[in-house]
Order: sequence, then structure tokens, then C-alpha cells
Amino acid sequence: MEMNVSKNDEQVVARKAGGLNPAVIIPILFAIGICIYLFVLGNPGNFKDADKLGSGSVAFSSVEGKDIHPESFLGIIYKGGVIVPILITFMITVIVFSFERYFVLGKAAGKGNLDNFVVQVRSLLNQNKIDEALEECDRQQGSVGNVVKEGLTTYKALSHDTTLNKEQKMVALNKAIEEATTLEMPMLEKNMMILSTLGTVATLIALLGTVIGMIKAFFALGSGGGTPDAAALSTGISEALINTALGIGTSAIAIILYNFFTSKIDGLTYKIDEISMSIQQSFAEFN
Repeated sequence: MEMNVSKNDEQVVARKAGGLNPAVIIPILFAIGICIYLFVLGNPGNFKDADKLGSGSVAFSSVEGKDIHPESFLGIIYKGGVIVPILITFMITVIVFSFERYFVLGKAAGKGNLDNFVVQVRSLLNQNKIDEALEECDRQQGSVGNVVKEGLTTYKALSHDTTLNKEQKMVALNKAIEEATTLEMPMLEKNMMILSTLGTVATLIALLGTVIGMIKAFFALGSGGGTPDAAALSTGISEALINTALGIGTSAIAIILYNFFTSKIDGLTYKIDEISMSIQQSFAEFN
């Protein structure tokens, strides 16, 4: 039984080491966000008189940014200012880690249909066919299969143990299942905090961009004396609205995806609890 626990710990360490490392991925995504801002949104083709701007990026052209006028939607987004690449980074971070969570949680559910697996294992437990149930776990794999396998392995070991009474065996079985579940949870919840954080922070950063844009707009009103600079005023308001739109959009997507993945994690946890209860009931009945 000790050897099994040690082996399970090694497997859990390997699973926890998997997935994307935010400390490495986020700086890379930030660099990608800046490149998108400079070379995709800032492409001279997105602005009027592109032939006068040269090639590469508007940011590196000899024409000052205030003198250029966007001709496409990408050019309009570019005019949102320095906050835009940060919001772009937030958006692609949400997308990348959402894909990561989707594949990780899909793998955690196992290879076969999870509902069928639960029904099959519960049926085998009602017949006290522990070895057959273990074979089902090997076929299913995933986090659910790992927890159930640990519970069934402990079940099998305790059923042949003559040193403990029934109550002590039940406590040991319940503890083994709880520990296996606890060890699997970090992998299921890893990087979820990123989606949750961006759901809030994206709005705040967008608000910062909005405030900066409005400051520019009001400065244009005041600096013109009796005749406000209409172009500078409209540019400031446009910058404010662009940042607001990007921030709200990113925040909405992050919150929706966070809730979606949270519901999937809750579903997996429910399946684990369902089978765990069946394991304990079966042990109490046949031992």
C-alpha cells in the first residue's frame, strides 16, 4: 500500500508539471501583442497616403502619428494609443490559456465517455468486481480515472487487511480518496486565476486608456482658446472609446470562459464524488 502511494505521488508531480507556465508564456504573448500593434495595426496600408509612409510600421515612419488618418478598422484601433498593445496582450492571453484549459480538462475527463464510465464502475462495485473496475480505470485514465483507481486500490488493500476494524478501514478509505482528489485539483484549477484576473483587470486598464483619451480631448478644448482644435478633440475621444471597447470585449470573453471552465471542473468533481460515495458504500456492504 505504501508503494502504491509513492507511485501515485510521482504521477501527480508529473501531471502538475504539465501545462503552460505563465511566467514564460505571458512575456512572450506581450511581445507578440506589441508586434501585432506595430506591424499589423500599424501597417501603413491601414492609413491614408500609405505611399508617403513607407513600409513596415507607421510607428517607424517619418510622419508623426497625429498627422496620419486611418483608412481601415485596424488603423482606427491603432490610434487607440499605448494602452492598446496591453489590451491586445490580454486578449491573446485569454485565448491561449482558454485553449490550454480546454485541452487539459478534456484530458482530465479521460479517454471514454465519462457518464458511461461512472455507470460502469458503479455497476461493477454493486457486484463487488473490484479488479474489473480497476481495468475500467486503466482504460478511462484522466483525473477521474486516477482518483477512482486510487480509491479502488486502497479498497482492495483494506479488504485483505486484518489489523484494522471496519470503522478504521472506512476512515482510511475515505482519507485515501480525499488525498487523491486533493492532489488532482491543482492540475484542474491551474491557470484559472489568469482568466479570473483578466476578467477584472482588462476593464481597469481600459478605463486607464479611456481616461488618457479624455484628458487629451479636454486638453484640446482648453489649448485652443476660443477655437478648440476639433481634430485633436475627436482623436482624444476616439482613443478613449477604442480602449473602452477593447477592454470590455476582453473582460466579457474572459468572464464567460472562466465560468465555462469552472462549470466543467465542478462537473468533474461531482463525478469523482459520485463514484467515491459508491466505493465507500460498496466497501461497507461487502466488508
